[in-house]
Amino acid sequence: MKNENSRNTLIFIVCSAVIMLAYYAFVMQPQAERRQAAQRAAAEQQSQPAADASNTALRPETGVFVTDRSAALGSAARVAIETPTLRGSLSLQGGRIDDLFLTRYRETLDVDSPPVELFRPQGMQHAYFAQFGWTGPNVPGGVPGPNTVWRLTNGQTLTPTTPVTLIWDNGQGLRFTRVISIDDQYLFTVADTVANLGAQPITIAPYGSVQRQGVPEDLGRQMILHEGAIGTFGREGSYSTEQIKYKDWEKRPRVEQTSTGGWMGITDKYWLAALIPPQTEQVQGEFRVRAAGETNVHEANLLGQARTIQPGRQVTETQRLFAGVKRNEILKSYEEQLDLPRFVYAIDWGMFWFLTRPLFMVVEFFFNLMGNFGLAILGLTVVVKLIMFPLANKAYESLSKMRTLQPKMEEIKKKHDGDTQKQQQEIMALYQREKINPLAGCVPILIQIPVFYALYKVLFVTIEMRHAPFFAWIRDLSARDPSSIFTGFGLFPWDVASVPLIGGLLNGPLHLGILPIFYGLTMWLQMAMNPPAPDPVQRKIFAFMPLVFTFIMAPFAAGLLIYWAWNNILSILQQYIIMHRFKAENPIDTFLARFKKA
Repeated sequence: MKNENSRNTLIFIVCSAVIMLAYYAFVMQPQAERRQAAQRAAAEQQSQPAADASNTALRPETGVFVTDRSAALGSAARVAIETPTLRGSLSLQGGRIDDLFLTRYRETLDVDSPPVELFRPQGMQHAYFAQFGWTGPNVPGGVPGPNTVWRLTNGQTLTPTTPVTLIWDNGQGLRFTRVISIDDQYLFTVADTVANLGAQPITIAPYGSVQRQGVPEDLGRQMILHEGAIGTFGREGSYSTEQIKYKDWEKRPRVEQTSTGGWMGITDKYWLAALIPPQTEQVQGEFRVRAAGETNVHEANLLGQARTIQPGRQVTETQRLFAGVKRNEILKSYEEQLDLPRFVYAIDWGMFWFLTRPLFMVVEFFFNLMGNFGLAILGLTVVVKLIMFPLANKAYESLSKMRTLQPKMEEIKKKHDGDTQKQQQEIMALYQREKINPLAGCVPILIQIPVFYALYKVLFVTIEMRHAPFFAWIRDLSARDPSSIFTGFGLFPWDVASVPLIGGLLNGPLHLGILPIFYGLTMWLQMAMNPPAPDPVQRKIFAFMPLVFTFIMAPFAAGLLIYWAWNNILSILQQYIIMHRFKAENPIDTFLARFKKA
């Protein structure tokens, strides 16, 4: 018995340590880094002087940036972009797509919150854009570059029904024509035509580039999330996806890939900018980091095959740019429409993708039926419980039998008082006679750990969960429960974080909402229905666990707490029925009996 008690205590200590380390790594550390990044960004914004129109062409290497977006946009003529999902403009200088907002997504839940910014023009800090062009050695008159000013010859506004045409003539017999079109989602199509009107053949190759001039402080900080370079490379029938986080990208300033088709770009948590070449063309891909003064420029570059254009001939290269939201059904539709390899894996499904994707599909299925992702999570929980019903049934039967054997176990302890080895032998013999597996109760919990992680990943990385409401005060399933015990759960609307000295503590580790408290109660009731630990010290430790886990789970996404609390309720119901069948004492009947006596 002593060995068994020591083993259980050791298991508890190890599990607690793992949970606390995971809590620090996935919750506390990212929160602290986000707060520090926000403070630094606010300080930098306050210290930056206002820019005027004369400073709109600043290069990233100067270390000085304009803060007024309109000043940066005014450095060159522009063509407006208007679609049901995007708003912005493209610059005639370099033909860059560098000004984009995602009109269907807001920065926060506030009604006056601005739309999410995707691309930012050069001249501003953390400029982010895409550009296309041609490259070639010794081309008479040159090829259009980043500072080339194109001439708009057709169209005024880029919409899904009105493409625009740009032309540039190099003055040496080469005419470059670019037709840019866009669909009603997030796909740009760039058709570049080069006509050789001279007397000599020329050889050039098409390229596309996505550039981020400096990484914002809030990106690349999450251990559980990939942000940075991403691409799928290979040949027909054999493609693989490569991911390089920003911190690793700095250590590998140049990564090259050869591929037939595929795609590559830069990804954030929810947003993606990806270059898509013709899927039958062999291309050279390159992830690159180069220093420009105090700024590191991160680039995803694609170089197509060189082609020779004879006098009087012309060639056309069609490239595409995905610039938008990593929504599963949108990525899947482009994957099928353009025959893109593994485009849906732009979403960071993680190493347990074989669990994460099916779980998401189940949640999406229930959402289509019920119209609410919170209800869909409840439906997913029922499915998981049904799948594990046989195992859980066996486990709860063993626990119920163990509870009915408590008097006999106490008799064994008294009979062999002081002889722990004999106690352990007698108890194990009792388990064998009654056909009880004392470890059976651990099996359902162990199986649910990967499911728990996969659901956490789904809630964390999928845009479908972002700002998805449940009911009442839960307006975002991907964020923590906003209610707080320190505001009377919303009765006293004051900013807890503003309290001197302890505001961060009250709004951080000590923040408790309705959902985590309810989760803690369900965990306490479920543990109360299990057989008590044989050792008094263990009993005290296990009695304290629901309180500890209430605080541990409080910062997690509301959707995750809904899943776990509902899972506990279903487990309690299943265990209650089994305990009734075995006539085992349980806390629910004990509680109800008090009212009957009264």
